[in-house]
Amino acid sequence: MPEREPAGERVYRGIPVAGGVAHAKILRLGQTNHDIPDHRLTEAETVAELARFQQALVETRRQIAEVQHRVKTAMGAHEAGIFDAHLLVLEDPTLLDKVNSAIRSGTNAETAFRDITSKYAAALAAMDDDYLRERAADVHDVANRVLGNLLGVVSEADLSRLTEPVLIVAPDLSPSTTALLDRSKVLGFATDAGGKTSHTAIMARKLRIPAVVGLGDVARRVHTGEYALIDGHGGVLTVNPTDATLFQYGQIRERRAALEHRLADLREQPAITMNGTRLVLAANIEGPADIPAVKESGAEGVGLFRTEFLFLNPAVSPDEEQQFAVYREVAAAFAPAPVVIRTLDLGGDKLFAGQHHESNPFLGWRAIRISLADPAIFKPQLRAILRASAYGNVKLMYPMISCLEELLAANRMLEVCRAELRQEGVPFDEKMEVGMMIEVPSAALIARALAPHVNFFSLGTNDLTQYTLAVDRLNARVAHLHTPTHPAVLRLIQLTIEAGHAAGCWVGVCGEMAGDSAVIPLLVGLGVDELSATPAVVPAAKFLLRRLKLAEAQALATSAMSCDSGEEILARSQALAKSVAPELFNS
Repeated sequence: MPEREPAGERVYRGIPVAGGVAHAKILRLGQTNHDIPDHRLTEAETVAELARFQQALVETRRQIAEVQHRVKTAMGAHEAGIFDAHLLVLEDPTLLDKVNSAIRSGTNAETAFRDITSKYAAALAAMDDDYLRERAADVHDVANRVLGNLLGVVSEADLSRLTEPVLIVAPDLSPSTTALLDRSKVLGFATDAGGKTSHTAIMARKLRIPAVVGLGDVARRVHTGEYALIDGHGGVLTVNPTDATLFQYGQIRERRAALEHRLADLREQPAITMNGTRLVLAANIEGPADIPAVKESGAEGVGLFRTEFLFLNPAVSPDEEQQFAVYREVAAAFAPAPVVIRTLDLGGDKLFAGQHHESNPFLGWRAIRISLADPAIFKPQLRAILRASAYGNVKLMYPMISCLEELLAANRMLEVCRAELRQEGVPFDEKMEVGMMIEVPSAALIARALAPHVNFFSLGTNDLTQYTLAVDRLNARVAHLHTPTHPAVLRLIQLTIEAGHAAGCWVGVCGEMAGDSAVIPLLVGLGVDELSATPAVVPAAKFLLRRLKLAEAQALATSAMSCDSGEEILARSQALAKSVAPELFNS
């Protein structure tokens, strides 16, 4: 039971992950703890029990597929890919064999499945590898759903049938729970666990629902029915807010609404600084489902089209025609604005069919390494992208290039595909631009050698920071060390920009830095030509850029390059951003 807290206003501080302010009653969700029956089976009963277990698996697969479809429709294919890991748990032959064997030995299905999945989850949670530790949550989520189906009960709160607006407070929210919510009734999230990159945070931002995570043990300190206020900008959960607090946040909400109107007015305006310097402000997408959000944001095309969602089905990889249809749809939707399509970037933190355990997947078999080793995957994708270029302003980009040899090999494969299409009489853009991501320090350090072989560079600042600082940003113990403004990272960015411009290449940024208002002035001062961010933050970025003077940004960059502290650099950049666009930070 939750501890009884003192009456009156209570304030809890966590990590802000999705902006906005919401006020409503709390609906507290707890961890699912099924009352598991434990009894021995007779030999005659085992056949029926095995059949009952199989039926529960079938129903669970159906439920997960339904949830996955709803997420894909509402939020996009990338978020729906979360559930591929859940389906893989249900197909794990070792796990299923152990459960079936236990049932044949006389253990009832609920007890057998609970005991074996608990051991699996515990083993994963104890792994040194962060990616594998995260899979423990997938096992728990699937196990609760299977057990619910065996017992004939709903495994989690059904948030699709709420009768009044609520704020969800929970230890954590599984992807299944989040996917089934009624968006008109759930006004905000607050969870004990999580960080800026947790699935709860990602989905909250996609749904534009205020969210605060990392609150510690707040779920056991609040009660369903208590009124609360979530501040998704400041990372605050206020329980039983006073009239004064409500008035204060009412003013914040009014300022935010006024700002939203001003941002909407800029939708058709260019991303241009006060002195007339033109930048391209584009959006990152996962697939065609994101087209409306990009157009609504006022972005100038797509700076990063992640194609991984096409390959996340563990049963089959898409053929050339399937890929071509998707790429053509996006290219045509934005023509004549550019669409930068990145080739396959699986591995690392993304599952793919046939993936084997690696002690360090981020340094292993991923991205361009997979593509170059398997022409059966790479060639159809290159051909599909080339064919789509006949329907819009398509640009192709390779991920995770670490040396000149990889880039040259990728370009050779591309030229083979061009020659084939010419011979077949299939139209494509002969002048289609080809670029590469700079996300490995070695690539930044040899950017002058790479630049003559591409038309552009795109800085993937998330991985560039991770690899430069040896910090896994998904690891809560070291995530605070993930500092994109670290002097070492900035020097690599500067090297890339200088090398690109010297060779006539344009240089963009498609990592999280590109959408962070606090550091955009620094990137502009360093000389980037394009910023590409999630659609939701594009309007604020444009608002800031149109109030920024290039000379001020360049002075900031000059001072930053002589600074030894990433925190100080961030503070200087944020100070400039606040001085030119205080509305973005005070609302």
